[in-house]
Amino acid sequence: MKAWEKAENFLSGRRAVFLAAGLLVLSLIPLLWLGKYNVMCIDDYDYGRRVHDVWQETGSFTASVQEAWRQNMDFYQDWQGTYISCFLMGMCPMNFDYNIAWIVPILMIGMFASSSFIVGRHILVRWLGCEKTGASLSMALLLFVFYQVIEAPFEGIYWYNGSTHYVLLQSVWFFLLTLVSGSLWAEKKGRACAFCAAAAVLSLVVAGGNLVTGLQAEILMALLVCFALFQKKDRIAHVIIPFLTGSAGFLVNILAPGNGRRGSIDMDEGYSAVKAVGLSFYNTAVFAIRWTPVLVILLWLALLPLLWKYMKASERDFSHPVLVTAGAYCVVSAMFTPTLFALGMTGLSRVDNIIQMTYYLAVLMVTAYWLGYFSHRKQREDGAPEAFGIFLERTGKRMSVACLLLLLGVWTLTADKNTYTSISALRSVARGEAQTFYQEAMARYELYTDEDMTDVVIAPYSARPALFDFTDLSEDEGNWMNLAVARYYHKDSVRKGVYETEHADK
Repeated sequence: MKAWEKAENFLSGRRAVFLAAGLLVLSLIPLLWLGKYNVMCIDDYDYGRRVHDVWQETGSFTASVQEAWRQNMDFYQDWQGTYISCFLMGMCPMNFDYNIAWIVPILMIGMFASSSFIVGRHILVRWLGCEKTGASLSMALLLFVFYQVIEAPFEGIYWYNGSTHYVLLQSVWFFLLTLVSGSLWAEKKGRACAFCAAAAVLSLVVAGGNLVTGLQAEILMALLVCFALFQKKDRIAHVIIPFLTGSAGFLVNILAPGNGRRGSIDMDEGYSAVKAVGLSFYNTAVFAIRWTPVLVILLWLALLPLLWKYMKASERDFSHPVLVTAGAYCVVSAMFTPTLFALGMTGLSRVDNIIQMTYYLAVLMVTAYWLGYFSHRKQREDGAPEAFGIFLERTGKRMSVACLLLLLGVWTLTADKNTYTSISALRSVARGEAQTFYQEAMARYELYTDEDMTDVVIAPYSARPALFDFTDLSEDEGNWMNLAVARYYHKDSVRKGVYETEHADK
């Protein structure tokens, strides 16, 4: 009993927050360490070619930025309307220094983790009345679990093009949402105006990104406008301004001439709007099951007693749990709709990363809301809510400690060491797979930059980290990825083969 009491006392207050933050940082170190061996790949070449050419010719960063914007405008007319994403994708850091790909995971994890933490903590504190320490603890643990079970680590952490289009723009949206909500709750009018001005600028950025995030932003901003109209009339302008600027930018995005031209040559056929919406609700349930493995269940159980305590002490009115649950389900479902409508499919890994995080945030907030509802209502005749609350209060920290210990045990002792990202990354570095992969990638780079070679034959990778699961170049020089690399380095052809043997024969 004394051991349990010591553990319970140790995991209390700010000490628990520091421990959770330390665990999160510890888990991210292997992911960032693996990033040291990251390289350029896939669409990075196609979107970065023109900027890379200008940089090679002029050495001017300003000229490179200008070329990225010109390319962006060409894409807007001929391929897609995402006027912010296309510009950022053209500005791939590896265009300027091939060896700087390690900065990509730092940028993506830094932006997504910080924005998710801030928006989640803000909702728990401002909307649900949770104490700041408890909100910080909950979000640190949630982020730890998320990065262990993230749907597509490579697309969401290491691949610049894919993560910029989705993870980076979703991060900006989370910051924007916090600003708009903050303007409603800010006590000082000047601060609210500053939040509104910053949100108006960021809304144009979000609107020029992927349509999944853009649609989510439109829905939630509309809901915030309705809330302000009935509850915060004196602050209605602080929501309407970023909502209108974002809506205008979103229209510019979806009405781009390039969208129509791309659609005319794209072989993918999407569903009708009605069917896409219906299938979105179905897929939310399917992916919710997929995204709720044992690690997530253990975290949810660990947080139950803590959230009960926080919500019971809250002064908020938890009077609409069904409506809040339905609203959260609809917001998550809406994120499946764009790909169903445009492509007739779900399961695009780089898209699923941001939907998965939104799902986890929704589950956390809905759980907290229901606990607030039960802890504030009068006892029903059957006494079920009160009995549930008594159970959580009696088990208290003991239940949380037990579940967290089980969670750590599952994380570190799982049989398949590639199940969880941090363990997989650490394993790849410890076994030398990452180092071998990077050496072979640099050997390819030497061939690409050899001005005397016009037809390049590269050796297959002999080792590759499990998290670097991107599709490699083909033996067919006509493959679109091979062609992208060939154009980027101005080669006649690039294909995969056994370079050493062919070179020796010559």
